[in-house]
Amino acid sequence: MEIEKNNNMETKKLIQQSIDTVRVLAADAVQKANSGHPGTPMGLATIGHLLWAEVMNYNPKNPQWTNRDRFILSCGHACMLQYSFLYLTGYKVTMDDLKHFRQLHSITAGHPEYGLMPGIEVTTGPLGQGFANGVGFAIAQKYMAKRYNQPDFDIFDYKIYAICSDGDLMEGVTAEAASLAGHLGLGNIIYLYDDNHITIEGDTDLTFNEDVAKRFEAYGWHVQSVSDGNDLEAISAAIKNAKEETQRPSLIKVRTHIGYGSPNKQDTAAAHGSPLGEDEVKLVKENFGFDPDKSFVVPDEVLDLYHNAGKKGAQKEADWNDLYKNYKQRHPELAKECERISAGKLPEGWEKKLPVFKPGEKIATRKASGKTLNAIAEYLPQLLGGSADLSPSTDTVLDDFLSFSAKHPNGRNFHFGIREHAMGAVLNGMALSKFLIPYGATFLIFSDYMRPPLRLAAMMKIRSIMVFTHDSIGLGEDGTTHQPVEQLIGLRSVPNMMVIRPADANETSQAWRVAIEHKEGPVAIVLTRQGIPVIDQEKYTKAKELEKGAYILSDSEMNPDIILIATGSEVQLTLAAQEKLKEKNIHARVVSMPCWSLFEQQSNAYKEKVFPKAIRKRLSVEAGSSIGWLKYVTDDGDSIGIDKFGESAPGDEVMAEYGFTVENVVKRALALVAKKDL
Repeated sequence: MEIEKNNNMETKKLIQQSIDTVRVLAADAVQKANSGHPGTPMGLATIGHLLWAEVMNYNPKNPQWTNRDRFILSCGHACMLQYSFLYLTGYKVTMDDLKHFRQLHSITAGHPEYGLMPGIEVTTGPLGQGFANGVGFAIAQKYMAKRYNQPDFDIFDYKIYAICSDGDLMEGVTAEAASLAGHLGLGNIIYLYDDNHITIEGDTDLTFNEDVAKRFEAYGWHVQSVSDGNDLEAISAAIKNAKEETQRPSLIKVRTHIGYGSPNKQDTAAAHGSPLGEDEVKLVKENFGFDPDKSFVVPDEVLDLYHNAGKKGAQKEADWNDLYKNYKQRHPELAKECERISAGKLPEGWEKKLPVFKPGEKIATRKASGKTLNAIAEYLPQLLGGSADLSPSTDTVLDDFLSFSAKHPNGRNFHFGIREHAMGAVLNGMALSKFLIPYGATFLIFSDYMRPPLRLAAMMKIRSIMVFTHDSIGLGEDGTTHQPVEQLIGLRSVPNMMVIRPADANETSQAWRVAIEHKEGPVAIVLTRQGIPVIDQEKYTKAKELEKGAYILSDSEMNPDIILIATGSEVQLTLAAQEKLKEKNIHARVVSMPCWSLFEQQSNAYKEKVFPKAIRKRLSVEAGSSIGWLKYVTDDGDSIGIDKFGESAPGDEVMAEYGFTVENVVKRALALVAKKDL
């Protein structure tokens, strides 16, 4: 008994030393960088130890193991906590990486960045995003489990763990996402709330005194509270309870102390966003029994403890691989489909299911989008999505499929509610699963409510698809507040964001093909409310050319005097204007330019073919901000655009009022042709 007692004491001593090592590493790294957030990782070290040493399933040697638990550090400023544990448990992270925290070209960036370091599941930084991303992660797990798990074969049974802060819970996107997660009964979510009472400005009492536990209970969450953030047994028991709760998402509120172990800065705002200072770091080391004159020290026994924890993951993956091998033998067709989806591959010939619309029909591109989705959905089980309470208006319902819910996690229609911000972040989480191709829809004007997740999707180069309808003043009577003007150029300005504004139903069908095949960033498909005639593909260039971003839709019989460039519904105006100009012996080329970024990827020879340098008279026509068009129309050209807000009136009247008529396009084109070259 005495030997067992001594072993127990030694184990506890080693665990405490390991936790304190992480605290000291955080203090050292931030101090060396002279920048960062030391206090939160110091306060969270005990929780971190439990997650990485005892709770989570992961394999450092294969960070992409399919059935790993997903970890999200929603309070991304505490990233030295995550970096330290990734290093200690055996991921491809070195001590030199920790020493180069926040330095140029280092993998240890100031906030976790997806794709930069192995083991980082998502880019977090703007508070609340990681919290909402986790809801998307959880949805993906539920969907895959329902579709592919079979009796005795729980192929997908991982959990979603996250650490979130007071700041995360103040953000509106968290409220939206938490409400949705509770409604959907996502019992695979386990979030630990770092209740340290401190923000940059001071104590949270300055702005935040709500009862978080009651708030989350009202959302339908399973809520527990732990009064001491250093009580390993209590936190461990709470996590165990959370794992057993499968009908509700779990929040564990843990009272921690920012800057724990810092004699002069613990529980102060000074420990939040600034280095502790060299003298204070030395005091921290002395407090934890470390040599104050040495930095970045990891005792061998601590490294062994965490390396052994990481090695357990390799065995867990090996066991899972054996399970999957048997699954594959018993359920070969399911396994084949699952492997294809997991590899990001599309079924051969799927694009042949895309609809082709006949000329003579007048159809809004939003409706053409809906028809396209329903034509291909059967063949793409990884394609799923919905809208922020606007599916009848955005035409994004998959008619033959259920709605996703706690009862039907295999449903492919999503009802995000009036939660545009959360919708974007949840879609990002779904896309990050790498199993799904998710889409979400709302009016183009409300893309403004989604800017943070759209930007982060572009930053991570992940495949989430946004359907933005009601794309211009053409939507009409809803008026100024609902008529987008600056949104198109705003979206186009985001690096890695592909924005496609198709000219008709067939370009819309091709826009979906491009979006689904695209793997290097989010895609926004921008669609009309109003009906548009289907362009005759026998008379004009076929819509498949959309994949080049811009193409000669209709050329003149002789060398063009002017190039008319348009996107979306305005392409119709340029085609009609071309005919009118021909009557006046003016030869015009019409270029449909649905996607600037795709065009910029083309060869110089192709760009010259579409926009010859010799033809400098060019007129762009687009019902949005004219900013950005100068690049394509040149100094000798002109733009018909909108650089003010709209009006409330029937759509065709507003379009006419703002100069989007065939007559005005002809008038402006004639003026350009008559104008002397600069």
